[in-house]
Amino acid sequence: MAPRLGVNIDHVATLRQARGNVPYPDPVTAAAICELAGADQITVHLREDRRHIQDRDVKLLKETVQTRLNLEMANVQEMVKIAMYLKPDSVCMVPERREEITTEGGLDVNLHLAAIKKTTAMLKETGVIVSLFIDPDVEQVRAAHKADADAIEIHTGRYCEAKTEKDRERERGAILNAAKAAAKLGLRVHAGHGLHYHNLTPLLAITEIEEYNIGHAVIARAVMVGIERAVREMKALILGGAP
Repeated sequence: MAPRLGVNIDHVATLRQARGNVPYPDPVTAAAICELAGADQITVHLREDRRHIQDRDVKLLKETVQTRLNLEMANVQEMVKIAMYLKPDSVCMVPERREEITTEGGLDVNLHLAAIKKTTAMLKETGVIVSLFIDPDVEQVRAAHKADADAIEIHTGRYCEAKTEKDRERERGAILNAAKAAAKLGLRVHAGHGLHYHNLTPLLAITEIEEYNIGHAVIARAVMVGIERAVREMKALILGGAP
């Protein structure tokens, strides 16, 4: 079975927030078009500084998304309360720093195991699937298992940023090892960060990965060709490249 495509629509909201006082473009409308174009999931990151997605967006998306809603969030009290109230289909806990442009690395689950395990238990009690965004590190995979997570999302940033084929193959190998280790422990395997139309295909041979969350590349292409076509092209890439 081909992996699922989760489309992250944060940057539709980024464009809206650039003007501050306008209601467009609306990420809720964008989500509906993404679903019609074949997206299997809508992903949003509600950041503490509300730089793009707003509380209103998440509330409306919960009411209108027809596939699955995946909420990325930091493990902080405010976000945990929101997630427990809205009950998205899944939550992906991510590290977050105010000064970063985008998420720069994976969670250190080993370092914060007790806190992550506590939040994971609270969310799972409400029926929410819990994923942890981690670097492709087998030790972090084991820690995610200890935290009772349902899934991991492998941070693919180093793979995407690799400058040489040798470096890219090394990073792909790390992703493969992490994915296999997670699958053996019974964790679902997702992947995301920096993926685009030209670097995704080599990862599709890793059959343990069952979901890709892709945002910036899709929204950037949508500026040129429209969001429906951008999503359809990414979905076709996944369907065509999956074993």
